[in-house]
Amino acid sequence: MADGNKKWYALRAISGKETKVMEMLEAARKNDPLLEKSISQVLVPTEKVYTTRAGKKVLKERNLLPGYVFVEADLRGDVESFLQNTSNVIDFVRSRNTGKKPEPVPEDQIKRMLGAAESKTDEAGTGEFDFILGESVKVNYGPFSGFTGEITEINAERHEITVMVMVFGRATPLKLDNSQVVRE
Repeated sequence: MADGNKKWYALRAISGKETKVMEMLEAARKNDPLLEKSISQVLVPTEKVYTTRAGKKVLKERNLLPGYVFVEADLRGDVESFLQNTSNVIDFVRSRNTGKKPEPVPEDQIKRMLGAAESKTDEAGTGEFDFILGESVKVNYGPFSGFTGEITEINAERHEITVMVMVFGRATPLKLDNSQVVRE
């Protein structure tokens, strides 16, 4: 991943402006040959998450580490000051021991973070589905919100589960989406 003197550094950015910082740095790289040689990659780790809005499932991207942008760069020359003075960037993450020098992020942490982001994206694409038959769950959405029941059937292809809840003293099966329940 890293070549020569290039190391990964974490930039603290204004929360919510991480993608804007990434776009600005990518555009600057394309327009300046010096920056293109000095900056290899700019990364904002995100994951895809299903949320429910107005009764419909919506796929959204969510930042794994809000307020941080990761840059693989060689900080020689004016690159450090360029990165530090980019709009919406607060500063580099620095160690208390090294003081003024930006602290490189260990390569294994970047690999782990990239792996976590990729696996979360894969899960979001197929929908996280790891319920077990007989497991106790609580309904958190819809007219039966707050009811607790036991999973009696799982349909992994449709991302549905059947939960048996007690309504007026009778066991009633509910077909629910996996995002409508939480573990007890």
